[in-house]
Parts: sequence; structure tokens; C-alpha cells
Amino acid sequence: MLDSRPSTDSLSDLEKTAMKNVLAAAVLALAAGASGCLGPNKLFNSVHEWNEEATDQDWVNEVVFLGFHLIPVYHLSYLLDIVVLNTIEYWTGDPLD
Repeated sequence: MLDSRPSTDSLSDLEKTAMKNVLAAAVLALAAGASGCLGPNKLFNSVHEWNEEATDQDWVNEVVFLGFHLIPVYHLSYLLDIVVLNTIEYWTGDPLD
């Protein structure tokens, strides 16, 4: 059976350079993500605290909690914290309030 994948000999110099750039970007992203700087995650925590105090009834708060997972409010706030806000706080040294 013939292998339909291109061999590395048939890759152009441009394709090899692009592959090296993607690999370098992946290594840098991994190094930045594994630096051990967690940060305060203030946006995520404020969304979570708001949900805890949204109503006096626990079952309504649970429905809001589940809704925030189905509509990715928690996911997006955490991603924004990790990628943008914590990075700004780390490199500037100034806490964002």
C-alpha cells in the first residue's frame, strides 16, 4: 500500500521554515505557561463571588452556576485572566483592581 503522506524530502524550504516557526511558538507558549505564575485571577473570582451572592436561594445559585458553565462565562473569564490580566499584572508589577 502506498503512503499518501509527503516525505520530508519533498517539503520545500518554506514549509520547513514554517514548521520550525510553529514548533518554536509552541515551545515558547509551553515555557510561558509553565512558568509557575498563577496570579490572583481577580476576574474569575469576582464572577464566582457574584454567583455565590446572586440570590438567597441555593438552588437558584446552582442554576446560575450551571448556566455559566453552559454559556462559557467561567471559561472565558478564566482564560482572560490567565492570558491577559495576570500577564499584565506580572510584567508591570501593578495589581489590577
